[in-house]
Amino acid sequence: MKNIILALISIFTFSLNLFSQNNFDTVLAEIEKNNTTLSALRKSAEADKIGNRTGIYIQNPEVEFNYLWGNPSAIGNRTDFSIKQTFDFPTAYKYKNQIANTRNEQVELEYQKQRKTLLLQTRLVCNDLVFTNALKSELLKRFDHAQSIAKAYKIKFESGEINILDFNKAQLNLLNVGKEVESIEIERVSLLAELIRLNGGIFINFTESQFQSMGIPADFEQWYLVAEQNNPVLSWLKQEIEISQKQEKLNKALSLPKLQAGYMSEKITGEQFQGVAVGLSIPLWENKNKVKYSEAQTVAFHNIVVDNKVQYYNQLKILHTKAVGIQKNAADYRISLQKFDNSELLKKALDKGEISLIDYIIELSIYYNSVNNLLELERDLSRTVAELNRYF
Repeated sequence: MKNIILALISIFTFSLNLFSQNNFDTVLAEIEKNNTTLSALRKSAEADKIGNRTGIYIQNPEVEFNYLWGNPSAIGNRTDFSIKQTFDFPTAYKYKNQIANTRNEQVELEYQKQRKTLLLQTRLVCNDLVFTNALKSELLKRFDHAQSIAKAYKIKFESGEINILDFNKAQLNLLNVGKEVESIEIERVSLLAELIRLNGGIFINFTESQFQSMGIPADFEQWYLVAEQNNPVLSWLKQEIEISQKQEKLNKALSLPKLQAGYMSEKITGEQFQGVAVGLSIPLWENKNKVKYSEAQTVAFHNIVVDNKVQYYNQLKILHTKAVGIQKNAADYRISLQKFDNSELLKKALDKGEISLIDYIIELSIYYNSVNNLLELERDLSRTVAELNRYF
């Protein structure tokens, strides 16, 4: 087992030296560039933008040609030719174009929402990696310490200074710490594999072991106003209201008569007629209730926006309160750990024979648990602030 642990230490040290330049920003930039889901979403967005601009132009012209044989043949044959163009009421094309442009803005907002979600997922994975890297670094120190105690007790046992029970305790302590190192390494490798998956299968490493300092807004109300503007979901819904209002105007325009204009000619034996053709389509039933439906949709979207704002505000308020509480707990823990660290005193007491090995291990485990708790608090704080700032 000693060889495994030493190998892990070597690999970890090599990784730190080789990839120390990696940090949150560079990893996020790499994943944004290489993520296959984002690439597919971008292509889909471009296709949707083209789709939104279809069906907004005037209808196709109609060309008609008739060749009619006369009977009896003495009356000759008849040839008809016509070309016609149908127009909606002119303002309809303006509203169709405006709706298409707003739809394309919504497509971009949807892409940004998916992008922000992916970057948050990446940041959370990196956050867990910072925790595992920091905990592994701490466990490696504990392993070195447990190893030195095990060696010292082995020498004492061989010289007859201690019995087999104390020797076994030292070896079991080394075993336990070693297995903790192996377990955290398994978790670290798993998180790195997830990071590589997010990076489109391209190898990427992350060796940060210090949590980023992410400020918590002091004035939540002022900060929220900016957060609301940055939320692509709320922006998408606001544009949906705009589209619905434009759709009302479009449906009113489509309820007006359609115009038809064209050219027509008719030839029969010895005679020819030609001239302009105009027509009018009177919409009596085709668009029935469309205007009412658009008006009802606008009212519904107004209510949806209000509900989403309330939900978003309360969600951020909860996260803000949680982040402030965790930050305070972490600060208190950090101060207390520095103030009540007994690790050096315990080592001196053990060396002088004032306490037994088992008492030393139990007392030291209290300090170790406190260090672990602090790391967990820092991880939870970083995760909460990341979720709080997901749209920044």
